[in-house]
Amino acid sequence: MIKFVFAALWICAVTVGTMLYSFQFSQAKISAEPPPAFFGGLDYVSTDVISVPVIKAGVVDGYFLTRLSYSVDSKKLPALSIPVQTMLVDEIYSHLYANPAIDYTSKEGFDVVAFRDGLRDSINERVGDKLIHEVFIEQAEYLSKSEIRDKTARSRLGPAEAAPAPKKSAH
Repeated sequence: MIKFVFAALWICAVTVGTMLYSFQFSQAKISAEPPPAFFGGLDYVSTDVISVPVIKAGVVDGYFLTRLSYSVDSKKLPALSIPVQTMLVDEIYSHLYANPAIDYTSKEGFDVVAFRDGLRDSINERVGDKLIHEVFIEQAEYLSKSEIRDKTARSRLGPAEAAPAPKKSAH
């Protein structure tokens, strides 16, 4: 009989200890710091491919093609009075034309970090609040006019006419 009483007391003590531990553990999670911004509260907005003409000496030298994604504060997004896509594309054009020092033709002349940070800062300044948290580059490339002409000529000629046929030997 005494064994049953000790077993019952032991079971009660283990149960109470488990309950206290679980309550303390759940309170620790509640009082922990909030998760970083990448784990909630942000929406992601992507643009279509944007083609920006690069003008040098008054002549179109080529085209800078880019596709970007933005992490946007989801609480502030519905409060915008204009469509977010329109504002983002306009700001990309404004930012690229406002920075004539950017050299798209070389990898050394195009500072990706400065481009992303400058674009984010200019959009947030325009809105007057921290709307954009991060800018993500999905695609960025530069096509010169000569590259565009070559691709256009190859597409018009077709694969058979673009490359000369091998000569057959007369035997």
